[in-house]
Amino acid sequence: MADQEAAPSAQTWTHRWTFVLAAAGSAIGLGNLWKFPYITGINGGGAFVLVYLVCIALVGIPIMMAETALGRHGRHSPINSMRELARESGASRWWGMVGWMGAFTGFLILSFYSVVAGWAIAYTLEMFAGVFQGMTPAEVGGNFESLLGDPVKLTIWHTVFMVMTGVVIARGIHKGLESSVRIMMPALFVLLLAVLGYSVVESGHFMEGVNFMFAFNPEDLSWDAVLAAMGHAFFTLSLGMCTIMAYGAYMPKKASISRTVGSVVVLDTFIALVAGLAIFPLVFANNMEPGGGPGLLFVTLTSAFANLPGGQIFGGIFFLLVVLAALSSSISLVEPTVAWVIERFPVSRAAATSVYCALVWLFGLGTVLSFNEWSGESAQIFGMTFFEFIDYLTANITLPLGGLLIAVFAGWTMKRSYIYKELNLSLGAFNLWRAMCRVIAPICVVVIFYFSTIEEPLMELLGMAGQ
Repeated sequence: MADQEAAPSAQTWTHRWTFVLAAAGSAIGLGNLWKFPYITGINGGGAFVLVYLVCIALVGIPIMMAETALGRHGRHSPINSMRELARESGASRWWGMVGWMGAFTGFLILSFYSVVAGWAIAYTLEMFAGVFQGMTPAEVGGNFESLLGDPVKLTIWHTVFMVMTGVVIARGIHKGLESSVRIMMPALFVLLLAVLGYSVVESGHFMEGVNFMFAFNPEDLSWDAVLAAMGHAFFTLSLGMCTIMAYGAYMPKKASISRTVGSVVVLDTFIALVAGLAIFPLVFANNMEPGGGPGLLFVTLTSAFANLPGGQIFGGIFFLLVVLAALSSSISLVEPTVAWVIERFPVSRAAATSVYCALVWLFGLGTVLSFNEWSGESAQIFGMTFFEFIDYLTANITLPLGGLLIAVFAGWTMKRSYIYKELNLSLGAFNLWRAMCRVIAPICVVVIFYFSTIEEPLMELLGMAGQ
């Protein structure tokens, strides 16, 4: 093997908290900074948070524990671990496809995630440079549309972000992944608290933001809101694409999986809530609507920073925070496949990373063009742009399917003695986990899958037929 690099199975994180930071970094992404705060505010506030935490307990934690345990027991890349675990349990070799599906999902997600993260890099530099100062919301919106309409600029920032991701992964487990999360995650927390402090001092609308997110309004808690809570509980923890399994392969044997996963969940939820408390007072201070989606970050919030004292500096800090959150997630998407390549072929980690990132970059050009050259109907796939189709495919099909298969394998197929030893729980706690992993979590995932993939499109078709 080139460079004689140790196989992944020979390496471990130097401390349990390194895994916590790495896994939290994978979980904390762009969605935490706009999606969770927004869906909390419009779906019942505190009532929604309560439902979300219940869903985390029933779906997120059991599957995350399962994925971590599979990774630590397998001690290889997810692709090889799933194949070996199936053989060890006397199960079909087709279970190995779970690892392949996770790698495929990570590839697709990173291809568009990198493009969106590139927007944040551009906005970080422009915000610090004072480009947005004094702009009206209409002018800020025009600037964003101009960026999306320029494939050359989008490609440049997409390239910059992929290079940043590749450099971290190429440096290896300790010099790359471990060193990066030890710097990025504390920096992310500090930057977020700085923006929160700025929001409290300058906005004058902090309590309005608190009420928007936490007022207990059960009357706003519809069935759709429960589905949103269940879906976000699943997706926010990076489940179903084997990144947690890959990180679990480097987890020390003595580390407690249950306590470690619990720490990751607390950090992920804490960041999402604090982000909302930092963002919405600034939005309300400028009499703007807290609209969801990228528009909240790149138009609404940017307009708020543009018209507040010190907004140039703290706006730049905020978008730097977004870049760090995106980078911590992106490196987790690359690691599973790169780990498999250096296990399977006599190549260095740097070479494997370079080829993989180049392929992701090339595929990501489809997302770049989705906002300009390929935005017309003639370039659409099933009525969606290339970007929308890849987003739909991963969020609604491959991710929930991957999570479902991981839960079923850990709960029903893997030998009970192996998973019991890895989790190291009391018999009662283990039986509770197993019941959730065997029955409750799979049912919840199937419900998410049905309503997001079958029921909604079916209703649309029936509506069209009735017209």
